[in-house]
Amino acid sequence: MADQPIAVVAGPDEHGLGEELDALGVEIRRIEGLVTADALSATGIAEAAYFVLTDVEEATGIPVAKELHPEVLVVTYAGRSLPEFVAGVADLAVDPDLMDPETVAEELVGGAADRET
Repeated sequence: MADQPIAVVAGPDEHGLGEELDALGVEIRRIEGLVTADALSATGIAEAAYFVLTDVEEATGIPVAKELHPEVLVVTYAGRSLPEFVAGVADLAVDPDLMDPETVAEELVGGAADRET
C-alpha cells in the first residue's frame, strides 16, 4: 500500500466525507455511476484502505470490492439501510444524520493508525 492511504468513494458525496478524508491525508479516488468490477479496478481498489459507498442502490459493489481486495475496509455512509444480502459484508454502516463526516473521517483514519500499532 502507498504511503498515503487511498479511499475509493462511490456514489454522490453530498455530506463531504471524501473531502474530510482528503483533509486528513487520504487520497480520494471516485467512482461516478455504476460500481462494477471494472470501475473498482480502474480506481485502484486493490491498493485502497477504504471503500466508501454513499448510495445503497449500488450495494452490489460491496462484495465485489471485497473479492478484489479482502482487506479493504468497507464503509457505507448513507441514510438508508443496506440490503440484507450485503449488510454482513460491510465493515461499518453510518447514518449521516447520526454522525457528521468530520467525526467519521477522524475515526476511520485514527482507527487505521490504531490497527497498525
